[in-house]
Amino acid sequence: MSQKNLDKHNRFRSKSVVFRVSPEEAVELNRAVAISGLPKQEYCYRRCMNREITVKGSPRVYIAMKHLHEEVLGELQRIGTGENVSPDLLETIRLMTVTLKGLQEESTWKQKKR
Repeated sequence: MSQKNLDKHNRFRSKSVVFRVSPEEAVELNRAVAISGLPKQEYCYRRCMNREITVKGSPRVYIAMKHLHEEVLGELQRIGTGENVSPDLLETIRLMTVTLKGLQEESTWKQKKR
């Protein structure tokens, strides 16, 4: 039998919560999870419980941000003049902006600390 996995408060998470999303929502969720640097379960848990999600810079986060930038750039180039920009794309750009601003503040704070 496998060992129980406890959270940081020494609680065993034994209940499952399952929900359905559309394919478009799944893409949006996966993007948010990737740039958060958290496992999907932890990301969803924190969002559902209205808890803060703090992104810490790591190679995994930076690679996810790079791929997301490439996707957004490709979509913006496809759109061209800016007409018919989807709400999903605008939300992705907003999420990227918030994440990059937070990473910049973290970097600035670390430099001031030195």
